[in-house]
Amino acid sequence: MTNPLPLSILDLAHVAQGSSVRDALLRSQAIAQTAEQAGFTRYWLAEHHGMRAVASAATAVLLSSVGAITNRIRIGSGGVMLPNHAPLVIAEQFGTLAELYPDRVDLGLGRAPGTDMATARALRRDIQGDAERYPEDVVELQRLLGTPEEGQKPIAVPGAGTNVPIWLLGSSLYSAQLAAHMGLPFSFASHFAPDMLSDAISIYRANFKPSAQLAKPYVSAGVMAVIGENDDHARQLFTSVQQQFANLRRNANKPMPPPVEDIRLELNEMEIRGINSTLRYALVGDKESAEAQLNQFVAAFGVDEVILSFPIFEQAWVLQAIEAVAAMHIRSPAL
Repeated sequence: MTNPLPLSILDLAHVAQGSSVRDALLRSQAIAQTAEQAGFTRYWLAEHHGMRAVASAATAVLLSSVGAITNRIRIGSGGVMLPNHAPLVIAEQFGTLAELYPDRVDLGLGRAPGTDMATARALRRDIQGDAERYPEDVVELQRLLGTPEEGQKPIAVPGAGTNVPIWLLGSSLYSAQLAAHMGLPFSFASHFAPDMLSDAISIYRANFKPSAQLAKPYVSAGVMAVIGENDDHARQLFTSVQQQFANLRRNANKPMPPPVEDIRLELNEMEIRGINSTLRYALVGDKESAEAQLNQFVAAFGVDEVILSFPIFEQAWVLQAIEAVAAMHIRSPAL
């Protein structure tokens, strides 16, 4: 990859209908290896719980398996849902990863539970209270991952002194404001929450305060990529994620469905319009069409990095789509 704009990957370890969780985990390893060979900057996993279509709940565990079979690509979370965990536990987990894979680990943090309320309660956390303590918990994580002070308790072992880079993730203006205030890199979830993307970037950049970690604002934005042999084939592959979003909205907890020839036979017109609006920044087409769409997205929002997810049913097409994106020429807005 020779693009001036960094490109990265967000993976959810998709469990496809008819396949097993083990298949999904092995697929994630194949995605990470392909991404590294293709020259991507990062491979991140998202924490979700209780979803039959997602197998990345034990995010740090799966990241360790990915780190063991790759050599250069950065690995991290996109993100760990901090209200689900004590900061010390996350510091120990990501400190362990940082010791195993030096200078390769990122810690992306989110504020949502990443699951339903029943599952959130099963994680034994105070849902509302922990969300309200989110800024304090981020500061505590920074302290635990930094150089220990004299007499500091507790100390994260592993973790202390690793200075794992922290990112804040978000789908609203809250995390943009917090990332700016704390001087941290910011990644916006425009792949499923596009409405506030422009405002979030503007607020983040306008209010950014330099920190020990970051001297100037740095924005990543999420984009789905579904690339096929031609535009019609890509639109057919895209029906898998359209159905998956419909299942989420119907509270139907199912694995990722296979593509269908005509989405109108599966979803009603209102569902299709709503889902297509939510997924408006998805790249859907052949390589040339997707390249034009991605350049348009980068030019419109001036992001510093794009993090792509590949919600495609068949692994072979996922890997081909990753290679296709790597071969694209994406123009940096700074050039």
